[in-house]
Amino acid sequence: MNKIDTKGLILRIFIPTFVLSLSYLLLGNFCNIPHILLFCILGTVTLLPIELGMILSASKKEYGAYSLKSAFAGQEKLPLWKILILAFVLFGVAGLLSAFVAPIENHIFAETRTALLNNLPTGFDWANYEYVKSFSKPILIFTCTYYGIFNVLIAPITEELFFRGYLTSHYKKQGSFLPIFITVLFSLYHFWLPFNNVFRILAFGPAAYAAYKKKNLYISIWFHCLCNLFSVVSFAAAIL
Repeated sequence: MNKIDTKGLILRIFIPTFVLSLSYLLLGNFCNIPHILLFCILGTVTLLPIELGMILSASKKEYGAYSLKSAFAGQEKLPLWKILILAFVLFGVAGLLSAFVAPIENHIFAETRTALLNNLPTGFDWANYEYVKSFSKPILIFTCTYYGIFNVLIAPITEELFFRGYLTSHYKKQGSFLPIFITVLFSLYHFWLPFNNVFRILAFGPAAYAAYKKKNLYISIWFHCLCNLFSVVSFAAAIL
């Protein structure tokens, strides 16, 4: 197994998200579709291929063929019912955090967020539902559909394979603090959502730790998909 040092870890995490964020920032100034749709499309063609490419490349070097094996290094089987119970319990904890922690963090950064968005086109504010609803019904339906597929399945599964699988198992310094360290970097890598780091770390930390201790990546995959499903349903309900 090819081990990753701290510098290699940071570069692997932040180069893909820098490419996505820069392309989104540039193209968003000329966007005539909902910005959240633009972001998902850009994520599909930039962020995810880079992350999957690193996993496939590592698997080629370690196992002789392109596959996802490097993301599942050291993983152990766990009954599906145990995986689902853990995922739903962790999702419940995240729900409590979203009700009590997220609003406090949003309040603290409200002025900074407003000042930033005031210097960007309106569409960069994904919570501006009135602007989003100004697009035609077919575009809104397509946006929700693409957002759902991307944000509930493709993105979270890829990110979990990358962060909680490949990066966690290949990092040189193993230990109980590792999943939390990876989670902090995972949160910071969300350049496009810079004001929710405390909530993200507190929400995803326990799931990352559980996946690490149980040596089962599917715990964090299910958890991540559930969290994103809630976001997608809330978004769709607000604009349709």
